[in-house]
Amino acid sequence: MKASPLAFSIICFAFTIDLFIGTSAAAPEPVLDISGQKLTTGVKYYILPVLRGKGGGLKVASSGNNTCPLFVVQEKLEVLNGTPVTFTPYNAKDGVILTSTDLNIKSYVTSSTCDKPPVWKLLKVLTGVWFLSTGGVEGNPGIDTIVNWFKIEKAGKNYVLSFCPSVCKCQTLCRELGLYVGDDGNKHLSLSDKVPSFTVIARNGRGHMEEIRQVSKGHIRKMWPKRSKGKKGTR
Repeated sequence: MKASPLAFSIICFAFTIDLFIGTSAAAPEPVLDISGQKLTTGVKYYILPVLRGKGGGLKVASSGNNTCPLFVVQEKLEVLNGTPVTFTPYNAKDGVILTSTDLNIKSYVTSSTCDKPPVWKLLKVLTGVWFLSTGGVEGNPGIDTIVNWFKIEKAGKNYVLSFCPSVCKCQTLCRELGLYVGDDGNKHLSLSDKVPSFTVIARNGRGHMEEIRQVSKGHIRKMWPKRSKGKKGTR
């Protein structure tokens, strides 16, 4: 699949009523994990769902007969963590990830026949629905790379993942990311007004539990407790 010029125009100039309230007024601040530690660049994280029983973490995988690009989908089994990612902000201070700051997300794939870069981007698949796929590029902020930029936004004491780029002076679609069930049966991470926000936690790729608390439609979700050392668990 390939994003069309029309799709790009829609992203840049439409949906101006879908802006997050208050995000432009808040000053960026460090994104904190559940233990109060700052999220940093270069560290691999698994993106896991807050709620148990509805699938595992996010991974990149082929979709149907399309082997390339890969799409960002949810693992069907809860015990699977998915594919680790790193966050690379446009403006990183001392390697710290800030809220309301444009950033690239890159998956770390161990083996794949797809030769596209593992950087996340938006890819239009249906009217009003954009899936997240690989094939983006890191850096080079501007209108030509606008589909590659995402944000972590503060929502009260919690956070949300969003597509709301400010790397150019154009008006853009601005919305939280959710899960959309595709024709292939996978739950695709997507941008659409047809799905609720996907609430997640982040687990350090080295095995230490870290959590990004998020809200969906303004309702706080119950978080998984941090497990003490010595206790066995699926996470």
